[in-house]
Amino acid sequence: MTLLESYIKELRDVHHYGAGVKEPSYYPCLVNLLNGAGATLKPKVQCVSILANTGAGNPDGGLFDKTQTQKGAAEPSQGQLPSRGAVEVKSTKDEAWVTAGADQVTRYWERYRQVLVTNYR
Repeated sequence: MTLLESYIKELRDVHHYGAGVKEPSYYPCLVNLLNGAGATLKPKVQCVSILANTGAGNPDGGLFDKTQTQKGAAEPSQGQLPSRGAVEVKSTKDEAWVTAGADQVTRYWERYRQVLVTNYR
């Protein structure tokens, strides 16, 4: 099964349980897709869901490259910005292009300079 096929199956499975909420319940599916794709890049890219507020609000995710990890450090670097940008997720019923023009995404773009906007489609 390809990465995309696995992603679609995971989305479908969450939907069919009928117990989730329209946006956050599907985050793990998207994180798995982004991490699968990120593992093929050099340097590797890792998605972290629900970032801390570093002055622009809380993006639904951030894309960090593996050079940002602190090997051998006792504690991670607090407030580190994702080098590959922020991720903003909306419901499948929302239009991603409308969301991309919203104030929230503008704040993220000003802070992170790259924003992936998705409605899971």
